[in-house]
Amino acid sequence: MDGQASGKPAGVLDNPVVGMAPWIIFSVLVGPGRFELSVALALAVSVLLMVADRVRRGGSLKLLEVAEVVFFAALAVVGLFASEGTRRWLETYAGEVSNIALVLIAFGSMAARMPFTLQYAREQVDRAYWQSPAFLHTNYAITGVWGLAFLIAAVAGGYGDLVLGDPDNLWTGWIIQIAAIIGAVRFTAWYPGVVRARVRRERGTGQGA
Repeated sequence: MDGQASGKPAGVLDNPVVGMAPWIIFSVLVGPGRFELSVALALAVSVLLMVADRVRRGGSLKLLEVAEVVFFAALAVVGLFASEGTRRWLETYAGEVSNIALVLIAFGSMAARMPFTLQYAREQVDRAYWQSPAFLHTNYAITGVWGLAFLIAAVAGGYGDLVLGDPDNLWTGWIIQIAAIIGAVRFTAWYPGVVRARVRRERGTGQGA
């Protein structure tokens, strides 16, 4: 991986954490009385990120961009025409639905051999490195950690909703979910450096043999 930071400027839009901002916003904010605000903010950020990425770079759409615009637009339409009972259900469980959706995107993209972080990473790395084992492994690991983080958030939120009967419980609704997301953010920033250092050590050992 040493050398993979190939001189290409790493812009804000190249970071998969930024790509997941709509999901994070929605997961953290949604709750009783906050469904409309949460889905509106998430959809607005989704569209803004997609447009900004196209204006800056053009090219093909990213899996995560398409998924989040479709998902939050669908939620907005459902919420607009929902009955009072459906609206209450959405206010209670939409956070878990969005978390599970991102879990499926993360692990589904890995199963399809295209972890969603790969599309962001390729914009920072020379094409010559795209098939290197270290580069691919790093993206599988980061995508998997994000899937795990949102799975933890979904389980915590579901426990608060279904077992405790309290969607706004401090621990299940906020602390555990935010901690899982922060952990994934920190891992995303930390792990590529670990892999690059390991590859440099292996290259040095091989050269000295």
